[in-house]
Amino acid sequence: MGSSNNKMKTHKATAKRVSFTKSGKAKYSRQNRRHQVHLKDTKRKRRLKKGAYLHESNLGAIRKQLPYS
Repeated sequence: MGSSNNKMKTHKATAKRVSFTKSGKAKYSRQNRRHQVHLKDTKRKRRLKKGAYLHESNLGAIRKQLPYS
């Protein structure tokens, strides 16, 4: 009766971690910069500061989890 009226739910954990650029790429921030930063060398920390883009092969799964973005 009402299956066509149902809305798709956004996967909130993914929504907090991924954002989309104007060109449609998925952007995320890198992990491993929260704890024990003094143990990591400077080059590694500098590289982790920059964001990164998801590979295109994972983009379909992310689009399913974020239907309205």
